[in-house]
Amino acid sequence: MKFFIKLLQRQPIVCLLAGLALLCLLLAPWAWLQLAALGLLLLLLYQSLARQQAAHDSLHLMVAERTAELIDLAQHLQWAREDERQRLARDLHDELGALLTSAKLDAARIRSRLGGSAPEASERLAHLVQSLDEVIALTRRIVEDLLPSALGNLGLPATLEILAQEFAARSNVTVHCSVAPVRLSPRAELAVYRLVQEAINNISKYAAARQVWITLASQGTQAQVSVRDDGRGFDSAHPGGTSRGLLGMRYRVEDRVEAEQGRLRIRSAPGQGTLIELSLPQLAET
Repeated sequence: MKFFIKLLQRQPIVCLLAGLALLCLLLAPWAWLQLAALGLLLLLLYQSLARQQAAHDSLHLMVAERTAELIDLAQHLQWAREDERQRLARDLHDELGALLTSAKLDAARIRSRLGGSAPEASERLAHLVQSLDEVIALTRRIVEDLLPSALGNLGLPATLEILAQEFAARSNVTVHCSVAPVRLSPRAELAVYRLVQEAINNISKYAAARQVWITLASQGTQAQVSVRDDGRGFDSAHPGGTSRGLLGMRYRVEDRVEAEQGRLRIRSAPGQGTLIELSLPQLAET
């Protein structure tokens, strides 16, 4: 009985034709030719449906395989980009940093030897040393953005606090930072850092916010990260100009998040700010 119910649910046309064939047999037992024709038609219809189902299953499997390949490729490209950023940061730190420091020392040495004999030249050299100090500071900031050394030396909570303090100092935005230790892999920590970095960059460009809340907490087996602002927000159902930065951030960060089995959510409404939430599985305690 269950077999016939399942057959009726999956192939209603086949069951209808079978019923018509049975009715024809009961009403006209002599019409065996009609019954044979209906049986042949039933067989052909069943074969056609079977071929369609097989083609559908094959197409579905192909789409799933291609989707998995594209996800793997996107994740590989993201981490290849991260490796390239680290290589560039090391080159800037080692080679350009050494050249700038050497130039600064040479300028300071020449200035000390001139003394007060050439005031104009000493003034020019003092300006050169100041410019070199600014270039060195800029290089260090670029290197830190490319390769956050604090992440490996101080850990994720302290790095997020430093990021929040620097953002508050240069943007005149009040930043409330509440961070707690979590157990994440180095790649997951880097994904969290990049998310918060992208979020505050977008806040400074588009949100016109006065306050920002950054939180990092451990909730059971999950590490919860959130960045919230009280800015202008946007309509998530109809993204427009002010939301392009956040949507672009989502596409850049989401591959890293998916690679770490995480989940990213962005909520916003006009005039009600924006909330970015990230959930990542923590490493097992040892």
